[in-house]
Amino acid sequence: MMLCKNVREAKTYQEKKRGLIGSDGKTGLFMKTRWGVHTFGMTFPIDVVILDKKNKVIKYKRGMKPNRIMLWSPIYNKVVEIPTALIPEEVIQIGDELDIRN
Repeated sequence: MMLCKNVREAKTYQEKKRGLIGSDGKTGLFMKTRWGVHTFGMTFPIDVVILDKKNKVIKYKRGMKPNRIMLWSPIYNKVVEIPTALIPEEVIQIGDELDIRN
């Protein structure tokens, strides 16, 4: 099990829509959505982690650049966005279980 610290939860539509836009790049974001994520308006790359019901990593995109869109199977609705600079390369793998904390 991998611990993800400094992750806040986006609960409202506006918080989800904004995502990490305008953030300090030191905090991750957890949200529930089935529609995908975008990086329009971002100024830094992010890692996007798609989780199943047990918080196991199903899909992982490292270094998603600004002005991109990522879609996945709508059966999964848990997403974590993390500034790429916060996680060393190859730390998160498919099948890892994440423990998300504020």
